[in-house]
Amino acid sequence: MNAEDLHKLVTMRMPFGKHKDVILADLPANYLAWFAREGFPKGQLGQLLATMHEIDHNGLRDLLKPLRQQQPPR
Repeated sequence: MNAEDLHKLVTMRMPFGKHKDVILADLPANYLAWFAREGFPKGQLGQLLATMHEIDHNGLRDLLKPLRQQQPPR
């Protein structure tokens, strides 16, 4: 995990599925857990979802708050 990946978690949107267009850091825990059970997508998206699952599973979502505050309003 690096700073660029953390930045992507608070800016990149889910490109498909039930939660399409939701920022990755805002995906519900049960959706991330489903991917953990069924398999994460290949490539960068899968790596980011796996990272977000670990952050969520370990109760560390608050660590992303400072990164969110750096984002310009949409």
